[in-house]
Amino acid sequence: MSIAWSPESWQHKPLSQRVDYPDGEALRRAVDSLSQLPPLVTSGEIEKLKLLLADAAAGERFVLQGGDCNESFADCSADPITAKLKILLKMSLILAFGAQQPVVRIGRLAGQYSKPRSSDVETRGETTLPVYRGDLVNRPGFTADERRPDPQLLLRGYERAALTLNFVRALIQGGLADFRHPEFWELGFVDLSRQSAEFREMMRGIAESVRFVETIAGRSLAEWLSRGEFYVSHEGLHLWYEQAHTRQVPRRTGWYNLSTHLPWIGERTRSVDGAHVEYFRGIANPIGVKVGCGCTPEELLALCDTLNPDNQPGRLMLIHRFGAARIPAALPRLVEAVLRKGRRVVWCCDPMHGNTLTTASGVKTRDFDAILRELETAIDIHQALGSVLAGVHFEMTGENVTECIGGARGLTEADLTRNYRSDVDPRLNYEQAMEMALLLARKLSRGRAAAR
Repeated sequence: MSIAWSPESWQHKPLSQRVDYPDGEALRRAVDSLSQLPPLVTSGEIEKLKLLLADAAAGERFVLQGGDCNESFADCSADPITAKLKILLKMSLILAFGAQQPVVRIGRLAGQYSKPRSSDVETRGETTLPVYRGDLVNRPGFTADERRPDPQLLLRGYERAALTLNFVRALIQGGLADFRHPEFWELGFVDLSRQSAEFREMMRGIAESVRFVETIAGRSLAEWLSRGEFYVSHEGLHLWYEQAHTRQVPRRTGWYNLSTHLPWIGERTRSVDGAHVEYFRGIANPIGVKVGCGCTPEELLALCDTLNPDNQPGRLMLIHRFGAARIPAALPRLVEAVLRKGRRVVWCCDPMHGNTLTTASGVKTRDFDAILRELETAIDIHQALGSVLAGVHFEMTGENVTECIGGARGLTEADLTRNYRSDVDPRLNYEQAMEMALLLARKLSRGRAAAR
């Protein structure tokens, strides 16, 4: 029998990715303190995003979701935040122009401070310590003190998320999202890229189109063009943190997670009978679920029934992540099951996680060509089945890291040591992300032309 839902009811369910705090009373005090602090987002913003996602599911918009695999407290400073925002804005502009659709921009930002891990411990030589689970839980340094879970980091995470969101909103209100001047967003996209000329031609075309519309309209579009809506998301992994941010608001029914607009459930924590699904089923936010090769059609439909029993448009995003080699066999059966039952979902492709590999020297990386191949295959499968791929989900950065091989510069395994900065998963750098956006826009454009 299902228990009555409350923000705390997840505590009565099996919890995957459990964090064992040595001082339970200190954890309780930190959660209580966190629950008294102002919310980071508003219920109005959350409801607006839900409507936009419903449009995306109907093929009227496209979702770009991206950012760091794991945010660091140390990177809560102006330059890294600006770079991430710039790359997302520029990619969204390319996708909107190429696919001829409005783009919903969602950053993995202001809360992506914890990560699921495949093992509870890490061993180096003869020393074994708790694994690093993200800055919200413990610290990356390999000492007993740094790896000990610290509940004060929950409060530190809130502070860093608030600072990040405040700066992002200030940048957008200050005109960073004004796509009348895309040249101001330049991040040094390399001229040696095969797509460089296409990119610059696209920028010129956008500027000319805006000037033409302003001429016909007889007025400036400055105010409208500068209103760049931007939403944030993170994996709702650490349920004590999520619970503390779960509030009721005046003039609306239900409970909202006011730490983010779109929290999602990871592949490792999506058990229908588990604590994460129990928590997520009760919040009013739009929510995501990562779906991998281990998910059967029956399991997926059970998740749909539990997380979106009213079949509400824009409520549930299914983020599939299979890998380029496995997606042709794995995706169709899930899409067909959802279509057969008439479930309203927002399909999104995460082409990153299924394409992770480890080099001979033990470095985790991802191949640009495999990422692109999974994306293109996903588009083809959805189109062939009469479904809609409504969005993409990238792990990427606006910086010049060397973590993924391939792309415009042809990065190889030997290049990975130059500037590999991620503590967890490899990310596309800004050049690779730009190139990926161009190639994806080209694919979407061809799909639209074929459908006409």
